[in-house]
Amino acid sequence: MADHAPVPLLDLGAQYDAVGDDVRAAVERVLATHIFIGGPEVEGLEAEILDYCGMPGGSAVGLSSGTDALLAALMALGVGPGDEVVTTPFTFFATAGTIHRTGAAPVFADILPETFNLDPEAVRRAIARPRTKAVIPVHLYGQCADMDAILDAAGDVPVIEDAAQALGAEDKGRRAGSMGLAGCFSFFPSKNLGATGDAGMLVSRDPSFGERVRKLRNHGETTRYHHQLVGGNFRLDAMHAAALRVKLPHLDGWSDARGRNAEKYNTLFREAGLVGDAIAALPDKGAGRHVFNQYVLRVKNRDALVKFLQSDAKVGCAIYYPIPLHLQECFAYLGYKEGDFPAAERAAQETIALPVFPELTGEQQRYVVESIKRFYAGK
Repeated sequence: MADHAPVPLLDLGAQYDAVGDDVRAAVERVLATHIFIGGPEVEGLEAEILDYCGMPGGSAVGLSSGTDALLAALMALGVGPGDEVVTTPFTFFATAGTIHRTGAAPVFADILPETFNLDPEAVRRAIARPRTKAVIPVHLYGQCADMDAILDAAGDVPVIEDAAQALGAEDKGRRAGSMGLAGCFSFFPSKNLGATGDAGMLVSRDPSFGERVRKLRNHGETTRYHHQLVGGNFRLDAMHAAALRVKLPHLDGWSDARGRNAEKYNTLFREAGLVGDAIAALPDKGAGRHVFNQYVLRVKNRDALVKFLQSDAKVGCAIYYPIPLHLQECFAYLGYKEGDFPAAERAAQETIALPVFPELTGEQQRYVVESIKRFYAGK
């Protein structure tokens, strides 16, 4: 195969080319006001995200990261030592790490092989009242978990949606983050809606819950130097909020482009004769709206394929996630062992994420597919 320009996993420069002038103007606006923490940019973003999620009358709270959004949600629930929180072992570390930081114990439930999201029946089995204080489903890779079934399994146990990868995803017409007690978003730069650094948001249909989180993000203050709660420094920077407000009107277009790229991949892989043999499974879109923060395949001989793509073909790819959380060294105290969650463990061994960013070209996608075909052909 002739030499080909490298294909990155993500190209933030291409996005910035489209919105850079407006982002710079927004940052200049913040610099001119000298309001760098909170203020009108943060308040404006909160209102716009709440509207985007379809939650009139609810509450949105800008926070310093998606991790801190999860932590603040658990703190607002009063989760602490002796409590349990049910979640998935197949996700980014922050989901379980924030549970541990409250003093509670993460209790894992296995995933559905098709979507990589929590298995509602496994959630039902994992709940142990009265110790279980919350359930945290993760809308992994940009696809909503089966929220009706999870809410049914949870019953009166609060459900906090980890929607860090799924802003704009939908389940039965409902936006991610709007179905449980609260939804937590990340605006890490690689997300579909990325800030200029770490940033996050919590939304809730319960204004009183949102108000509690609002206090917690600023050391539990109500008025200056008067603290009703012990909170933390979880505040959102105004510059990040200003940049996000510029990008938010573009989000649906970017997510739709990711969806089209995913469909193009599916077609190319089928035409290449790779599905069912080398590729064990294409992404399962389900009935809702998948926003494809990642395009993830199940493949055979995954680790060797990753090495080939990165070293020989110069194709960006990644493994989300190579070690399930129940097998992480820091969670050994929980007593889990290999084989406890077979669907999550299999996913960790078989999955690979390919470039799917909105500006990805058809020619780049064809090269990615041709490179994978070349690997499995042994050439």
